[in-house]
Amino acid sequence: MNVNEEIKKQNIIAPIESPFKKMQEINVTDCKWTEGFWAKKFTSLYHNMIPYMGKVLCGDIGHALNNFKIAAGEKTGTHQGMFWHDGDFYKFLEAQAYVYAQTKDAELLKELDQYIDIIGRAQEDDGYIHTYIQTTEGVDRYENRKYHEMYNVGHLFISACVHYKLTRQKNFLNIALKQAELLCTIFMPETKQYGRFGFNQTQIMGLVELYRITKSQKYLKLAERFINNRGKYDVEHHSTTEGYPIGDMVQERTALRESTEAVGHAVLALYYYAGAADVYSETGEQALIDALDKLWENITAKKMYVTGAVGQAHYGASTNLDMIEEGFIDEYMMPNMTAYNETCANLCNAMFSYRMLQIHGESKYADIIELVLFNSGLSGIGIEGKDYFYANPLRMIHNTRDYHAHENITETPNRKPYLDCFCCPPNLVRTLAKISGWAYSLTENGVSVNLFGANDLITSLQDGSSLKLKQDTEYPWKGIVKITIEACKSNAFEIKIRIPAWAKGSTLKINGKSTEIQVVPGTFATIHREWKAGDVIILDMPMEITLVEGHPRIEEVRNQLAIKRGPIVYCIESPDLPQNTRILDVYIKSNQDLHLYHRMDFLGGVTTIEGEILIRSDRSEDMYKVIKQPQWKPFKTQFVPYFAWSNRGEAEMTVFMPVIWD
Repeated sequence: MNVNEEIKKQNIIAPIESPFKKMQEINVTDCKWTEGFWAKKFTSLYHNMIPYMGKVLCGDIGHALNNFKIAAGEKTGTHQGMFWHDGDFYKFLEAQAYVYAQTKDAELLKELDQYIDIIGRAQEDDGYIHTYIQTTEGVDRYENRKYHEMYNVGHLFISACVHYKLTRQKNFLNIALKQAELLCTIFMPETKQYGRFGFNQTQIMGLVELYRITKSQKYLKLAERFINNRGKYDVEHHSTTEGYPIGDMVQERTALRESTEAVGHAVLALYYYAGAADVYSETGEQALIDALDKLWENITAKKMYVTGAVGQAHYGASTNLDMIEEGFIDEYMMPNMTAYNETCANLCNAMFSYRMLQIHGESKYADIIELVLFNSGLSGIGIEGKDYFYANPLRMIHNTRDYHAHENITETPNRKPYLDCFCCPPNLVRTLAKISGWAYSLTENGVSVNLFGANDLITSLQDGSSLKLKQDTEYPWKGIVKITIEACKSNAFEIKIRIPAWAKGSTLKINGKSTEIQVVPGTFATIHREWKAGDVIILDMPMEITLVEGHPRIEEVRNQLAIKRGPIVYCIESPDLPQNTRILDVYIKSNQDLHLYHRMDFLGGVTTIEGEILIRSDRSEDMYKVIKQPQWKPFKTQFVPYFAWSNRGEAEMTVFMPVIWD
């Protein structure tokens, strides 16, 4: 039977609920942002981010669409971009599909169909598609894992499944299924040659998505095979691994079920863990979730920055002394200035946490999602939506490094309109496009409120009954959230409301009256009752300005503090300092009144914090010097949200500041 006949046999059905999740996802179109923070971001996404990115990727700068045209024989030239550039384009198409589903913009769907047609013409008869391999002489299929074939097909599968679910068109899905059939043919057999091949494992998530749509067990089995192969073979170079670091770098030294520490490239690791969580959601294998629980705790309790960022170093070594790049190093080793914190890694931290939220139904996972979204995720794109950071340090100092020292430098002193390694921008854009689908989840008999933002929710509960909610809030700048039930079933059901871990002293009222519902920070407050249209829930979260210190083992922030309010981490930038002031000369006073100011016309509309700092004026360039008493100059200034830094020209910046204790 040939590939096309196999695809015709696929029983394409509506996705059904994963059996081992305590919460099920809503459709991404069930929730629509109406006003406020996320509504503004979605408007920018629709009018700025998507059009600009399309212009870049479909033109000669990004060259992604050109690569598919060359592979299709419709254009002459050579492949440009990284080996994994196809995956970047698939992520962009995924973002477009989400925006189309929300807006019903026919032009977006028309564009998608045009791109999909080109991809289809580039695909070879047996299903293979990878434009670098197809257009480069002397390189064979599945010859070396450094070419990231698995990464590309994983994003192909994910994007095609999203497109199918949102449009019910099969044109993109059929391309994915042809490639999936080829993957099954090559990688399902037990062969040592390909046993270590499946790294950068987006294909695991993608295969599970194909399984969820088709219910073809072979896709789920292949996803499990890729997990089972990690840690199974000797870690030594052979023909398929030359040219790329091995071992912990690609999570192959330790089998997943035996892993207790997040190691190696942070993006590779977190895509792997997210894929394993998807597999657990379908199989319920206890050993998988036991390992994932340990890995999530290791990341968030010992290797995560205050901004939710992960992947501490560009270059380093694992605890097993394997070379790593762009990834995890030792616990509590958290440099500020050289913090790597790739935008993709931060977003993957949220993706992994979202899956764990669905599996366990615990609010701590949504806390991490929110922390990333408001800080280290959103910092990856400028206010205008047209320039990008790859790395997201917690401190920026001028003239401390050569940003052109070698070809693999991805750190930049300010955001760039195009990144040669373009994985992060479409990853961020597709995430912003779908987070309305993360705002709520379906529980066994009700709904959970995971994220706050003004929105309308029209969905169906798991018993098929209709539910319509309206959320009004000025979050994250104010802590009052009003939820109005506009339509619901007559029988009792639950509404679970996340109480963030920082939200101490929060209160809940129903129809203006206090309740006996437990409101405990770091948990869901569960309200189970008979509801009716017109009922109103008010969650009031005090949003105090807090000073945050790090664990004493984080040596780089000993005796330093960061400022945080609600989910927002703040920083100080050189535009808010006297001219020629170095960021390293800024100290914060522990005992002072800090004041809030909401500025609608500043950095897209943000709440700033104003207070007094001390600027040290007796610094020298000596490596060490004798000192008796530092000299200080007080200065009143403002602190801005970390996500909004570097939007006023090239600047120095720091999140943590040394503290003067009163």
